[in-house]
Amino acid sequence: MEELEQEKAESCHSHSSERKSHHSDKVKSNLISRLNRIEGQVRGLKGMIEKDTYCDDVLNQIAAVQSALNSVGKLLLEHHMNSCVIERIQEGDREVIKELLTTMNKLMK
Repeated sequence: MEELEQEKAESCHSHSSERKSHHSDKVKSNLISRLNRIEGQVRGLKGMIEKDTYCDDVLNQIAAVQSALNSVGKLLLEHHMNSCVIERIQEGDREVIKELLTTMNKLMK
């Protein structure tokens, strides 16, 4: 529980012209590892197309990449909601709800 509180405290930095998020090294490492894996999957997809791999096999690999990206998005959204969004609401910033809904709509397309 204390680790989550520390992460919340470090997660969201907002300045007038620049917005930044600061994730713990553990979270950042996890996100980067997942994205590196996805990057490899996408390169694999390119190779499958170059080798004229059967369409159904390529489509299944595309579905796997989409699922992996959704997983990264869900993880990042969870951390965002548990840190930046809560922090901004506590500061009285209600605009963050509109921003969050817009982002969620983009993620669910």
